[in-house]
Amino acid sequence: MIEFYFEIRAVHIGSVILSGLIFFLRGVGLHAFKASWPMAAPVRFTSYTVDTVLLTSAMMLTVILQQYPLADHWLTVKVALLIIYIVLGAYGLKYAKTPRARLGFWLAALALYLYIVSVARAHDPLGIFTLLF
Repeated sequence: MIEFYFEIRAVHIGSVILSGLIFFLRGVGLHAFKASWPMAAPVRFTSYTVDTVLLTSAMMLTVILQQYPLADHWLTVKVALLIIYIVLGAYGLKYAKTPRARLGFWLAALALYLYIVSVARAHDPLGIFTLLF
């Protein structure tokens, strides 16, 4: 399967970008324009589909590279932060009680998304903060 590494990696990176972009646009639609389209079924299902491709490609890369959470610290941090990102995102788009709280959760999720990307790029749990130390 190693012969497909570059293709799978490209799908994974593309899915990361597309997932983040969809999340960002849905939040802008909800928070800035008070639109209803971000919560429409086709938009939500598109997001779920992209996220499924993202996670599938991540699992494939894990097997190909034999880098596993709990064994590789940066992957452990990435997976833990991904769970927190999902919770923050859910509250930011839907579950928080007030518009202000939803906005706060959405902004926190966006910041965490960027940090997760920095951890992945650096292959270091400190991510962007490796530049400071």
